[in-house]
Amino acid sequence: MGKRVYTGELGQEDIDRYAKAFDAEPRNRIALNAVAAASVNAIAKDRRAVTRTNHVYSHVTKAGPATSQNGSGRCWMFAGLNLFRSIAADKMNLEDFEISQNYPMFWDKLEKSNYFLDSILKTLDEDADSRLISFLVQSPIQDGGQWDMFVNLVKKYGVVPKSVMPETESSSSTGAMNGLITTKLREYAARLRQAHRQGVAIAEMQTQKAKMIEEVYRMLVIHLGEPPKEFLWQWRDKDKAFHRDGVLTPQAFFEKHIACDLDSMVCLIHCPQSSKSYNTHYTVNFLGNVVGGQPVSYLNVEMDVLKAAAVAMIRDEKPVWFGCDVGKSFDRDLGLMDVDLYDFEEVYGTKFGMTKAERLDYGHSQMTHAMVFTGVDIDDAGRPRKWRVENSWGDKGGEKGFMVMTDPWFDEYNYEVVVEKKYVAPELLALLDTAPVGLPPWDPMGALASAL
Repeated sequence: MGKRVYTGELGQEDIDRYAKAFDAEPRNRIALNAVAAASVNAIAKDRRAVTRTNHVYSHVTKAGPATSQNGSGRCWMFAGLNLFRSIAADKMNLEDFEISQNYPMFWDKLEKSNYFLDSILKTLDEDADSRLISFLVQSPIQDGGQWDMFVNLVKKYGVVPKSVMPETESSSSTGAMNGLITTKLREYAARLRQAHRQGVAIAEMQTQKAKMIEEVYRMLVIHLGEPPKEFLWQWRDKDKAFHRDGVLTPQAFFEKHIACDLDSMVCLIHCPQSSKSYNTHYTVNFLGNVVGGQPVSYLNVEMDVLKAAAVAMIRDEKPVWFGCDVGKSFDRDLGLMDVDLYDFEEVYGTKFGMTKAERLDYGHSQMTHAMVFTGVDIDDAGRPRKWRVENSWGDKGGEKGFMVMTDPWFDEYNYEVVVEKKYVAPELLALLDTAPVGLPPWDPMGALASAL
């Protein structure tokens, strides 16, 4: 019989061989019966991983009850505001305090709309089917964000108590609002690019853009309510004492009751791709929310550097904002992130062997969710064993909404932390004064935290 010529097609003899190999291994039939009756996650879950992890830590920071982003992708915003909660509660002598998440969301949507149309004006000579234009129009007003985008909103607009701008149906479930505003933004992009082809002057298109943003503002007010320019603030503290600040602007409220030095913070990332280098300053082109605001800025460092900075900050009882790929090796009900949680290799009889760099290279992983570290468990040798995670999915999973991340999971699926600059070596901080290397907007380091 002659040698079979490769065609790339699946033949019947191939399928017969696969079926014979499947039947020759008894455990395949057991796996089939089990997975036919229950979810593969339930079948593969390793009880040893479940029972060996508890919610006790050697070092913890102060944290309030778990918050809930509901049906929105505002995790990065919730995580940022959760850094401020304890500061504000202490300053006002309150048991707990919650800052409006709807307020920065309003401004983020408006600013993203302006950023998108400004990007369209900067790319008028690009073909409509170019990769850049395709990226820009894909999701111009999505809920996701990055640390520097959060900083831009707080610096420009301040913050307000939740009672001053509470949630609406659309802030808690953003799909309809996002869809309708996206429809208008794509229409606006088409009109601006059409005007350019017809020879309309850039100044006239900028005037048109201003009218377009006015329409977006109107839509946002209808969905989210009107953001306050000022408000009367008074409260009764946990000792029943009454306080009144009078009328404050959102910026004044931030300065008086939070006053966090956002310029003292730096975002460290761990990206082991061969296309990147450690000890390098990066940014991401066409990624942002506020025109003229702070650009996305990362220092790519070795994992031990990133982890040591986070540990040091928690030791000083300060929470740490971070971004990770939350969906990997994770049980939402248990609130457990553990690389050994599921034994899929035993179920399928095959190994899953991609490295962290390969997962980034081939689109299998990226930063999807932002949360806050509020504790770490350090072993007797001084190494972290597990991390306490404050999430923003309500109080149902984990320990009343607080989750456990094992340290090996941190190594594989954590991508960034925000720490005070004093926890980073001066020679690394000096890199921030160098021109950042610009990454294309579709680079995995340009992923936005938006998991819900």
